[in-house]
Amino acid sequence: MTGERGPLAEFGKYLEIQNLGLNLPFAIAFLLVAARGVPPWNVTLLVLIAFIAARNAGHSFNRWADRNFDAANPRTQDRALVTGRYSERFALTIAFGSAAVMLVAAALLNWLALALAPLALAILFGYSYSKRYSLLTTPFLGLVEAITPAAAYVAVTASLPLGAVFAVLALLAWGTAFETIHSLGDMATDARLGLHSVPLRLGTRRSLALIIALHAGALGLFVVFGRLASLGALFDVGIGAMAIAVAATDWQLVREPDQTHRAFVRHFLLSALFLAGVLLALAFPHFA
Repeated sequence: MTGERGPLAEFGKYLEIQNLGLNLPFAIAFLLVAARGVPPWNVTLLVLIAFIAARNAGHSFNRWADRNFDAANPRTQDRALVTGRYSERFALTIAFGSAAVMLVAAALLNWLALALAPLALAILFGYSYSKRYSLLTTPFLGLVEAITPAAAYVAVTASLPLGAVFAVLALLAWGTAFETIHSLGDMATDARLGLHSVPLRLGTRRSLALIIALHAGALGLFVVFGRLASLGALFDVGIGAMAIAVAATDWQLVREPDQTHRAFVRHFLLSALFLAGVLLALAFPHFA
């Protein structure tokens, strides 16, 4: 089945292009809020280039760093570096080539974006090794996702206002919850390989409680962000819709904690609801 993929499909599978939808709506939403509307086309283009390049850099480096673990995990044994469809040199070329593209895009945006870009890359590359030494891999991955609002504000305004800080904290909690869900499915393999994770330390039951608490905290922080950004009641409608979808997702997860794929897929909807709330708030600002 895998051998039937064409070159573009194979490359897209390697980069998991379909998963861009998990965070791209957040990136677009924060970009719109930072600009109070649609930013100049060149800023929008550079931000999207930087976002995709950064994501591909971290993803390809992680595939390279985890290649031996992937070979021992039934879920990941068909990945391109494990089967030899792509080489280790190819993976590193994509990782560092994408990082270079991100740095160029940051330089073209403003001085602060360029100054902070190496820190973002250090976080993106660093998380690949965290699971070997610490159970804090899931918060580390949450931190990777929390870069998004900070990057959007820095790109548009060359600053990081208080509202953006609350957005960073919200994405930190949100991403940590999401990655904890993802880690639930790898508990047996992580234990066999001697890797660390929050679910392995806390167990399934307490990990589920943590996920619910993180989701609740993230939603509360999103509300604070909306207030500080003067987004009004329609943004709250979007957050309310997210809360309903999150409650349904967490309830399903509590009942069937081994069915993590459903919760994973639901996050595409959740990020889209956040973007919808922002679009409504900006389109109808008189609904305070």
